[in-house]
Amino acid sequence: MSQISSQMRRRRTFAAICRRVFEVGLLDLFLGFCIRSSFTRAGVLKVTPGWPLPKIMNTGGHLEVSDCRFSPGVRIECWKGAVVNIGKGTYLNRGVEVIASMSVYIGADCKMARDVIIMDTDQHAVDGSNMPKPVRIEDRVWLGARAIVLKGVSIGHDSIIGAGAIVTKDVPPLSVVVGPAATVIRTLSPTEE
Repeated sequence: MSQISSQMRRRRTFAAICRRVFEVGLLDLFLGFCIRSSFTRAGVLKVTPGWPLPKIMNTGGHLEVSDCRFSPGVRIECWKGAVVNIGKGTYLNRGVEVIASMSVYIGADCKMARDVIIMDTDQHAVDGSNMPKPVRIEDRVWLGARAIVLKGVSIGHDSIIGAGAIVTKDVPPLSVVVGPAATVIRTLSPTEE
């Protein structure tokens, strides 16, 4: 009896795996597997087919991602001693760049449109100093096309950053932020999430 139930479990597991591969796409999973070795720790990675493939540069940092999807042209740089953490269900669209010299945290179920830039450093000295400051993006944040998130910024959960916004200050949860100066124009009610 136990041998039959064991076989049934194996068949169900195999069927579940086949169903998942069919839903996601074999090529997407294969491309995700190809970039997996660049991460310190990774869940199931999916890469949308296209050129150029995502470029992951880990030069001695800790780069951890959960189950997420990358589009062509994504670039992640994790410098020596830096930490990059990307949560489950997050989607990085074509041309998204994440640069970490200290710490970049991106929560679960975030959506990043084309050409978003997130960096915790100036990348070079300004006025004789280059002090990196951590960036924290909470869960379910949407970043519009070509939005830029600069060092030291924290974006609260369920916020929307409009296209082209340059975020230099913290954004409270449930905010809608637009314009080059990233001005809060409205606060969402919890029912509008």
